[in-house]
Amino acid sequence: MSDPVPVPILRGRHVRHQPAPRQPKPAWLKVRAPGSEGYIRLKGLMRDLGLHTVCEEANCPNIGECWHHGTATFMILGDVCTRSCGFCNVVHGKPGALDREEPQRVAEAIRAMGLQYIVITSVDRDDLEDFGAWSFAETIRQTRARAPGCRIEVLIPDFQGSAASLHAVLDARPDVLNHNTETVPRLFPTARPGGRYMRTLELLDRARTYAPDVPTKSGIMVGLGEEWDEVVAVLKDLRAVGCQILTVGQYLRPSQANLPMVRYYHPDEFAELRRLALDLGFVHAECGPLVRSSYHAHEQTKAYDRARATER
Repeated sequence: MSDPVPVPILRGRHVRHQPAPRQPKPAWLKVRAPGSEGYIRLKGLMRDLGLHTVCEEANCPNIGECWHHGTATFMILGDVCTRSCGFCNVVHGKPGALDREEPQRVAEAIRAMGLQYIVITSVDRDDLEDFGAWSFAETIRQTRARAPGCRIEVLIPDFQGSAASLHAVLDARPDVLNHNTETVPRLFPTARPGGRYMRTLELLDRARTYAPDVPTKSGIMVGLGEEWDEVVAVLKDLRAVGCQILTVGQYLRPSQANLPMVRYYHPDEFAELRRLALDLGFVHAECGPLVRSSYHAHEQTKAYDRARATER
């Protein structure tokens, strides 16, 4: 593969207000608009049960494919986030009161759809004493009771570094513990101002130490202005804290209010990142333009299982 194209560096806290250069969307990023029978059925079920999905809130480009096959990522703890990340399209503001019946409704939806693998994620809830950990743990417990054959991945926020909140989720025994790094440390002030790079690494390290049998997973976006060497450094940091499953996808600007997309990565560059990740020791790496943390999550976990079985 040829050397990566040099990437401009984003600086300052007001980058989201800068005009983004218009670039034609490459062919490998074009997807069919959703509208299949499976998509319509799942959307109706979500509305009937008063549930939210990150598929909708984040304007995910894969929503048509995933919902057509009857899979989705459930977003608990409401649809208003206490943080305002530059890359995210979820509404920022003051959330409503904690809905203690939500875990049961999510579990009922999972049972009704007969799902075999689900991802549970959430908005940030810095307003709650446990930062939302109870809702994650209770959703796992309710799902185990109603759909015992379903495997559960949780994509958690950083809980402001609370070890007690992290342990509460792990005590409920998810099959995979996922926490996204999102970007390189230099871009945290603009892309993820409420987060801390070292806090992310600490969370993943604590998870593997407290529950070593629960695989940890993390994901990053590219195209925000990071440099190639910075991405490789993040991969090395994630392996240093025992992260076993990796996702790398293309950042796509959700709206004009969000951070501009600096450039598109070519599929060959994603292939090179996957090769580097596997060389570093990740058990499984999913890298591609349309890859998102929960896209084909069940296939990622199956690949992890196969790799672990081979090691034994």
